[in-house]
Formats: sequence, C-alpha cells, structure tokens
Amino acid sequence: MKVTDKRMFTPEGELREEYRFLEEKSTAAQIAPATPAAGAAPVQAPPVPAPPRQERSDPRAQGRPPAPPAPAPPAAPPIELPGGPPGLGAPTFYDLAAILAEPVALYLGDLELEDGQPAENLEMARMHLDLLDVLRQKTAGNLTAQEAAFLEDLLYRLRVRYVQKRG
Repeated sequence: MKVTDKRMFTPEGELREEYRFLEEKSTAAQIAPATPAAGAAPVQAPPVPAPPRQERSDPRAQGRPPAPPAPAPPAAPPIELPGGPPGLGAPTFYDLAAILAEPVALYLGDLELEDGQPAENLEMARMHLDLLDVLRQKTAGNLTAQEAAFLEDLLYRLRVRYVQKRG
C-alpha cells in the first residue's frame, strides 16, 4: 500500500511543485494580450500569492464573519485552596486554553517584553498553535458546546494572525 500526499500546499503554505503550473496559468492570464510597442519591454503582472491552506470547510473561510465566542457557563462557587490567594476560583477549561494561547501573541510579536523589545519567533508560535490543536483533538467529545466553540474560535483567530505574520 502506498500513501501519496495530494495536498496543493506544503505545511509552510508554499505551492507544491506538482501544482506550479496553476500559478503560471494565473500569471499568464494577467499579462496584457496586446503586443508591446517596438523596443518596449513586455509588461508582466505581479505573481498572484497562493491562497492559504484550508483544512476543512469552515463558514468563517467563506466570507462570513466569525460568530462571537459563546458566553462562559455560570461558574461554580469559588473553591478556596489552602495557601492560595483568596478569591481565585478553581481553574477552568477557559483558563487552560488562555494559558496555552498567551505565548502565541508574544511569539507573533504582538506583545512586547518588559524591556520593550518584541519577541517574534514564528516557530515557537507554530508550536503553541500545534499544542492548542492537540488539546482540541484530545478533548473532542468531552467538551461542552460552549467550550468547543471557544477553542475552535480561538484556534481560528490565532491561525489567521499566524498566516498574516508569516506572509
């Protein structure tokens, strides 16, 4: 049995070699059909960037705005932990997702360090995005509808920001 990857784009978002002819066709279609004047250099349109890879059909990817995140379910009465600061409740799934998502903004350069320098590191941002995706996969079927929608929306927004930074 042989498994062949038939996707058009690499994990980095580049067009695979087998599909380069599509890029050439789109560039050729944009070149003006009129012949240039004698001695003038031919004018070519700039290449069209490849569209971002979409893993599955998502209503947000079809031009519709993403739905706002669902409100958090009512919290249980806070549990006081011995030795912990008063007033903090038990950690929730939302807290876990937020802790895993916070470094993404830092590594995308959206947040600055205390010394005012950006800490842009796209590989680390990608790793934290992958960790959030692992969380989504491993908790599938065990989350409430609000938690699942929150995690999907969080992943979508962070991925869009990552693609914008990656270029």
